[in-house]
Amino acid sequence: MTTVVEGFDKNIDLGDMATKLKSKLACGGAAKRGHVELQGDHRGVIVGVLSDMGFPEDTIKVDWSFKGGRR
Repeated sequence: MTTVVEGFDKNIDLGDMATKLKSKLACGGAAKRGHVELQGDHRGVIVGVLSDMGFPEDTIKVDWSFKGGRR
């Protein structure tokens, strides 16, 4: 599974953001086409991580609709 983090302000350096998130979450990932992709399912912790980085919690939305599973 991949966690996609999007909706950042245009002034945010996505490459730097990807580096910080990968370090905090101990995962691989990359900045791609205006968003950050992280390897693994980080939906349960991403709000706390982004909040600790200074993003207001009320602006962070998590999509829990994807159930996952193997194909």
